[in-house]
Amino acid sequence: MSVLKSVRESLAPIHPEGYIFLAGFIVATLFLGWLWSPLGWLGLIATLWCAYFFRDPSRVTPLRADLVVSPADGRVCFNGVAVPPADLGLGANPLPRVSIFMSVFDCHVNRSPVEGRVSRISYRPGIFLNADLDKASEDNERNGLVIESAAGEFGVVQIAGLIARRIVCFTHEQAQLSAGDRFGLIRFGSRVDVYMPEGARIIVGMDSRCVAGETVLAITDDVELPRQYRKS
Repeated sequence: MSVLKSVRESLAPIHPEGYIFLAGFIVATLFLGWLWSPLGWLGLIATLWCAYFFRDPSRVTPLRADLVVSPADGRVCFNGVAVPPADLGLGANPLPRVSIFMSVFDCHVNRSPVEGRVSRISYRPGIFLNADLDKASEDNERNGLVIESAAGEFGVVQIAGLIARRIVCFTHEQAQLSAGDRFGLIRFGSRVDVYMPEGARIIVGMDSRCVAGETVLAITDDVELPRQYRKS
């Protein structure tokens, strides 16, 4: 029993957004197995992948006020300065930006990079280019949040990718978020951009692997402060 308990505790739960997809995969697997058993085994592999894709593990988030944590699991595909989308209302000047590309094997639950109030949510329909391309920031379907924090305004943009066809946002305008709180999810491969106030110092390199709610992307104040953590 202790072994089974250990296995259960080590497995991440499935996010509720994935239940309907998992049910569809299970039904398809049973049907394929009825047609021909090798197809059933392929369906089982696909079902296990679906459960893995929609996993929602707990994270331990650093709570220092000057830290910007990653909103997504994945690989850093841009770290520099860029003009934010006009619909965010963050101005026309280039701001520090980190872009994180999520493959179909990364956890797709998105988390707030800072503590603050959601002052704006802006959805924009678009096309579905490869999210790894820089022009996907402007052309692809996206959903943007502006979070007002003690360090200034942050823009967090969920961008649909080549395979992704559904952006889900769990939060709403005027909501108060803590760093590491879940705020959304993108289905099947995508990207998240984080625009930061001028002066923020990016400390992650290109192609670095990030963990949502844990990896520190940038520092907004060079003064060393005590760091605490919160499990979410």
